[in-house]
Amino acid sequence: MTTSRRTFLAGLGATAFAGAVPAVAKGSDMPPVRMVRTNGINMAVHEAGTGPAVVLLHGFPGLSFTWRLQVPALAEAGYRVIVPDLRGYGRTDAPGAVESYDVGQLTGDLTGLLDALHVRKAVFMGHDWGGLLAWQMPLLHPGRVAGVIGVNTPFVPHWRLWLHTDLVNAALPDGASFVDDPAIDPVKKMREVYSPEMYVLMFQDGTTADQAMDADPRGTLQNAYRKDLVTSAEWDDLPPEVTNMEYYRKPLPEVLPGRDVLTSQELSVYEEAFARTGFTPAINWYRNLSRNWRVGLDIDQTIRVPSLMVSAANDVVLRPGMTDGMASHVPDLERHVLEDCWHWTPEEKPGELNRLTLSWLGQRFPKE
Repeated sequence: MTTSRRTFLAGLGATAFAGAVPAVAKGSDMPPVRMVRTNGINMAVHEAGTGPAVVLLHGFPGLSFTWRLQVPALAEAGYRVIVPDLRGYGRTDAPGAVESYDVGQLTGDLTGLLDALHVRKAVFMGHDWGGLLAWQMPLLHPGRVAGVIGVNTPFVPHWRLWLHTDLVNAALPDGASFVDDPAIDPVKKMREVYSPEMYVLMFQDGTTADQAMDADPRGTLQNAYRKDLVTSAEWDDLPPEVTNMEYYRKPLPEVLPGRDVLTSQELSVYEEAFARTGFTPAINWYRNLSRNWRVGLDIDQTIRVPSLMVSAANDVVLRPGMTDGMASHVPDLERHVLEDCWHWTPEEKPGELNRLTLSWLGQRFPKE
């Protein structure tokens, strides 16, 4: 989910912290990678530590590397940390067919990964698209999920994330109204709200965005990974092309807004990965929204495992206010908001995220 996300967007008060929990553990290098066969593909996986299993799921456009500042803290605190490059990303296989990236395949990759690693249940922690995937795990595979941690990404039933009133109201022209219906394809309903240039709709309608991103991977990624940008309140007053999230078909600005999230060396890790794979496999996740919605139509949308939600105060798309109604679908829910944080929470605020995560894990899933 990446303007900047063209020129304004980069992405997105905690309770008492456990005093002995490390903020950022010493060292941030990823553990060695190994290939694991799961669900018909080869998946690149990093592992560290022993104890209750925690699987970290990155977002778009991310990698397992996104979690480099969480892995050592979790491992040192007594958890077995499992960090894959998800299907289509990094060194994991990237099948060619669009339907190979639907929620059945993506969740099947994770249950197969648990099988291969001889893990019965795990806590799934996901950011951005990884958060969407983490929330789907207890719906589709409840027997394999101990708990869920959503980072920025709230749970919105039936794939209506981009139809949440917080986003819709910002995009609608003055005086216009909109009524959603979960029984109707979310992509069809999004076309009633947003312009055809809205990035999720562009991803449905050809490969223009793929080609633009592939032409300049480093520029695309540096433009996405921004912080110190506008707030949600400021965003709502910006021109329609901004509130409609029209991120592509526009040249990159000469001077990027805000500040870099990544160092030049960190950016190169992402650049090298996406230069190798291209962005199409990752974008194919978006191209399965309608298929994913159909899969879940007859599934109860209640998350029946302990859950932690960590929002970022300034994420203009995955807004903290979008978690206000979550308790009706996620009854065992603890919520926090990180101030002065935009979209890239694992990398922007690693210490704060680690403290919240380890405090919650220590209460709900203490180390063995």
